[in-house]
Amino acid sequence: MTVVSFVAGTIELRGLPREQVGLPESCAWDERTACHRAPAMAYADLLRALHRQSITCEDEARRYVELPHGARVHREPREYQSAALAAWRAAKGRGVVVLPTGAGKTQVATMAIDDKKRSTLVVAPTLDLVRQWYDVLRSTFAMPIGIVGGGEHDVQPITVTTYDSAYMHMEHLGARFGLLVFDEAHHLPGATYALSARLSIAPFRLGLTATPERQDGRESELDALVGEVVYRRDINELAGEFLAEYETETIAVELSPDERAEYEAERGTYRAFVQRNGIRMASPTGWSDFILLSSRSDDGRRAMRAYRRQRELAFRAPAKLAYVEHLLHVHRHDRALVFTQDNATAYDVSRRFLVPVITHQTKVRERSEILQGIADGTYSAVVTSKVLNEGVDVPDANVAIVLSGSGSVREHVQRLGRVLRKKGDKRAVLYELVTDGTGETFTSERRREHVAYR
Repeated sequence: MTVVSFVAGTIELRGLPREQVGLPESCAWDERTACHRAPAMAYADLLRALHRQSITCEDEARRYVELPHGARVHREPREYQSAALAAWRAAKGRGVVVLPTGAGKTQVATMAIDDKKRSTLVVAPTLDLVRQWYDVLRSTFAMPIGIVGGGEHDVQPITVTTYDSAYMHMEHLGARFGLLVFDEAHHLPGATYALSARLSIAPFRLGLTATPERQDGRESELDALVGEVVYRRDINELAGEFLAEYETETIAVELSPDERAEYEAERGTYRAFVQRNGIRMASPTGWSDFILLSSRSDDGRRAMRAYRRQRELAFRAPAKLAYVEHLLHVHRHDRALVFTQDNATAYDVSRRFLVPVITHQTKVRERSEILQGIADGTYSAVVTSKVLNEGVDVPDANVAIVLSGSGSVREHVQRLGRVLRKKGDKRAVLYELVTDGTGETFTSERRREHVAYR
C-alpha cells in the first residue's frame, strides 16, 4: 500500500520503489527513512503525479476539513473584486491579487474562503492586522476564529496568525489548512517567512498586496510559494469611482549655507571611506559591508557618524519642519498623517507641533485612542514613522505629508494609500518634502517609479 503522510513540514511517500519515475522533481529518496520525501507544498503535485500513473494511495497527510457553512454575511462585490476572484479561480485557486490600499483586498479573501470552504489560515505581518482580520472573519463567517500569535494559540478551522508565528509553527500546522491567505504578500519571499508557505500542504493559496515588488528583487519567488499574479489594478485605475480622487506634490527645500557646508563635509567623509574600501552601496550586500567595515576602525566609526549626520541634515532640515508647519496650518480643518523615516524625527515633530505620535513603541490601546481621535476630530494630525505604512485603516485622513522615507516604491505607494479610502466626495493629497541637492533627491526619484505618480 502506498501511503502519503505529513511529517514535520514534509511529505513522506512510502510503498514505492526507490527508482520510481514520474514523481515531482522535488520528491527525492531519503536514505535515512527509506522513503520518498518532498516539501509539504508539493502535496498537490505529488497526488496528481500518482493519479496520472493510476497509483492508488492512502492519504494520511490531509488533516484540513471542509467548512460546514460558508459566509453568513455577504457584501455586494465591486466589479474588480469579482474579476479578481474569477481570475484566481481560473488559476486553480493559486495566485496573487494586486489591488491598491483601500480597494477591498480583505473582501476578495473572504469571497475566496467562501468559495473553497476549506480550513483557512490567514497570515498577516502585524498584530494590528491580526486583530483587524479577526474582527472581519468573525463577523463574516459567524464561527469561532482562531488566533496564533501575540500570546495566543487557539487553532480553529479559520485561523489568523502573523508571519513570525506562521513559520515557527507551520511544521505542526501545515496539514490542517487547505487554503492559505497571505496578506501583504510581499513579506513572504525570504529564507524564514517563506517557510510558512513551503511547510504547508495547502493546495489553495491567495496572496494579497498593493505592491508585490521588493527592493531585493525576490518577488519572483511568489510564483512558486503562492502563484503568479492573476489580477492587478493600480491606484490610478480606481481613483474617483472606488478610491478618493487624489493629487501628489513634491516640494524641494534648501539647506542654509552653513547646513550645506556641513552636509557636503560629512557626506564627503562617508563617501571617501566607502570608495577606499571598495564598498558598492547599490549591491545587495553594500549596507551590511559598510556596517561591518565601519565597526573595525576609528576611521570607520567616523564614517558611520558622518553617514548618520548627513542623513539627519537631509531628513530633518529646518526648512522642512517650517514647511510642515505651513501645511498643518493650511490643512487645519483636514485630517493629516505626517510620515517620517525614523522615530527620532517623529518625536521631534510631535513635540514641535503638539500632535500625537505613533511608533512601534506605542502601546496598542494608546494607538487605538489616537486613531479614534483622528476619526472623531479630536486631532487634526498624527505623526508616525513606519507603523502606519500598511494595513491600518484611517478612512478620515485625506492629507499625507512625507517628511522623510526610504527609496522603496512600495513604502511610498502604501503611504499614499493611507489617505485614499473612499469617504463621501473627499479629495486626497500627498506632499513629499525633499531636501534639494542631497541623496534624498535620488531617493525621491526611485520611490516615485510607480504608475500612481504618473
